[in-house]
Amino acid sequence: MNETRPAEFSGESRIHIGLAVKNLDQSVDFYQNLFGQSPVKMRPNYAKFSVAQPPINLAINAVGGDTAPIHPVSHFGIEVKSTDTVIETADRLRQAGVATEEQNHVSCCYAVQNKVWAADPDGNQWEVYVVLDDDAAQHHSSAEDCCTVDCCSDEESPADCADCN
Repeated sequence: MNETRPAEFSGESRIHIGLAVKNLDQSVDFYQNLFGQSPVKMRPNYAKFSVAQPPINLAINAVGGDTAPIHPVSHFGIEVKSTDTVIETADRLRQAGVATEEQNHVSCCYAVQNKVWAADPDGNQWEVYVVLDDDAAQHHSSAEDCCTVDCCSDEESPADCADCN
């Protein structure tokens, strides 16, 4: 399988960071000022910055409101340009004895992706992924997929959340 998409970043990969934030508006304002640009995607409880310099894909996810406990790092990732690179990475990790989880054609961060997940020795989650379609209708397809954030937002109907609990 050799699925690719026209990527909007130079080189063959870039770092991806998913942050859980208490207040999306305040965080969007901060990162707009930090990067000198607006998000490339805004959805309920979600914003994405695609920055050329430094090459980074930053996704911020609002969780639980101002009083919720927060774990600022949701996950780390490396965005690549082809499914072949995802498969090669998965194979390399497995050969090194690292447990992996592959996901194909999942809807995550409002995009359809192929990916492999692995945890570092301290339990930090890393994903290596390729975006197949950057404009998916939903954040993720099940409670186990994507970004380690709550499946159901206030804007989703109960039917959309059938797989969440």
